[in-house]
Amino acid sequence: MFAYEEVVAALESETAVLAGVLEGLSEEGAVSPTRCEPWDVAALAAHAVGAVLRVDGMLDAQAPGRGVELVSAAGYYAPDVRFSSEVNGERVRSAVEAAARRADAGEPGRVLREGWAALSARLAAEDGGRRVFTRHGDPMFLRDFLVTRVVEVVLHGWDLADALGREPWTTRSGLDLVTRLVFGAADRAALERVFPGVWSGGAAAEAAVRAVTGRSEGGVERDALSAAGVRFLALG
Repeated sequence: MFAYEEVVAALESETAVLAGVLEGLSEEGAVSPTRCEPWDVAALAAHAVGAVLRVDGMLDAQAPGRGVELVSAAGYYAPDVRFSSEVNGERVRSAVEAAARRADAGEPGRVLREGWAALSARLAAEDGGRRVFTRHGDPMFLRDFLVTRVVEVVLHGWDLADALGREPWTTRSGLDLVTRLVFGAADRAALERVFPGVWSGGAAAEAAVRAVTGRSEGGVERDALSAAGVRFLALG
């Protein structure tokens, strides 16, 4: 469904834009509340940066064996222990503590830019066949795990933009990849009836993804969308 090169390119484009936004963050902006309570912008930024740079350590770890059943990108968002109250509590705590240690508001952006420079060089030497373990113990193709990193920076990019009162900075490649993950298994005609224009990309696709990931004010026809094959991702 996804080619390794396109996934890396989408993650690179999203990371570059996010780094620029975070580097220019003011202290007033950093303490703005977000929909991801109890995180403020600084804590959410720390979480998003960590979600991307976590890949570096995964490349250093032992790879899963060939006989292990692999988890897909969509399967990563299953509503299991990774989104339990205990795991969510640790996720919240670690981001809050990381934000509290920042030297200034723009530090997460600098960390992301510097970390991505090193990580991108490593990714360029890999291919879609590399296997990794996630921090939750999921064996995955590196390609599929990187898809989840694009999901993280796109969705949390919207959370940050909304909190800062800014227009979203989502790249076309990033939005296209997330749209395909969420709606790729759906009946195209049935989905079009609920979200007109979703397959054309742009604002219609963003509105549709926001709706099914809890980032819009309006509700969704969940039963109809589930029947059409839409993947509702479990999100922490």
